[in-house]
Amino acid sequence: MLLFKKRFLDAIRRGEKTQTVRLWPYRRMRVGQRSYIPGAGYIRVTAVDEVRLDELTDADALPDGFGTADALRAELAALYGDRLADGYRAYRVRFELSDGREVGGDGQEPQMNADERG
Repeated sequence: MLLFKKRFLDAIRRGEKTQTVRLWPYRRMRVGQRSYIPGAGYIRVTAVDEVRLDELTDADALPDGFGTADALRAELAALYGDRLADGYRAYRVRFELSDGREVGGDGQEPQMNADERG
């Protein structure tokens, strides 16, 4: 399960926000994995890449819902300041919306597995 602030959910549902940068001690998602975003629906992970925050460009920020790389870095610093200080790695997770039929289609929110908790 991936959690997002409410302000991003409409963009995810419209297919405009197709990635997120997360700070984790190790890679927690893999390509092809199916997951769930509460308020948006089911997704399929299309790429997971370790990235350096200082090397992100404005083009990298756009699919994440930010106009500039500086705005993306500022949001990450606000969300993950403690993790940045602790040396966590940054991972860019790219995803696409999928229908629930791929994950059972029962309309029930899936349970979080150990790799998705954070």
